[in-house]
Amino acid sequence: MPYGTKPAPRLFPSRNRIIASLSKGVVVIEAALRSGSLITAREAADRGIEVMALPGSPLDPRSQGTNGLIRDGATLVQNIDDILSVLSQANSLEMPPPGPYQTPAHQSAGGAGVQSASLSEKERADIYKKLLENIAHDPIAVDELCRWCHVSADIVHSFLLELELAGQVQRHSGGRVSRLISED
Repeated sequence: MPYGTKPAPRLFPSRNRIIASLSKGVVVIEAALRSGSLITAREAADRGIEVMALPGSPLDPRSQGTNGLIRDGATLVQNIDDILSVLSQANSLEMPPPGPYQTPAHQSAGGAGVQSASLSEKERADIYKKLLENIAHDPIAVDELCRWCHVSADIVHSFLLELELAGQVQRHSGGRVSRLISED
């Protein structure tokens, strides 16, 4: 948001997506069932980023969110050593060597392992064009958008973040996006 923008609840999910995207891991210490921390944790999990939670009393409403995260697969942590151990394990995992197959042609602009920064200007322009052609004013699921555009999810999320920051798309609950302005 532009400098000086007043905090507003509708802006928190955007902020939480950015925080999740920049993190190596997310630790939730305390969260009620409808906490913004859970939005950040969900965004991190969607991006394959390690989510950790500190358990709390099942009788305390401020711990229902963290206990739910643990129930749903977040790593239970109790101290800094646990957190550092989880992060070091996550960072030491290496990608398996590439298989003896070729990347399918329809994924060449956004295939596995391709970073958006390594794309040529033409490839970037083509992806932007495909995305904007397939995003309407009615929300569409990001997964569906990936299939229609034949671009991998990591590339689509990267481009959607840029489009969101440029004020061209809006994110909605349930992993959906819609167009904010027309190209007329």
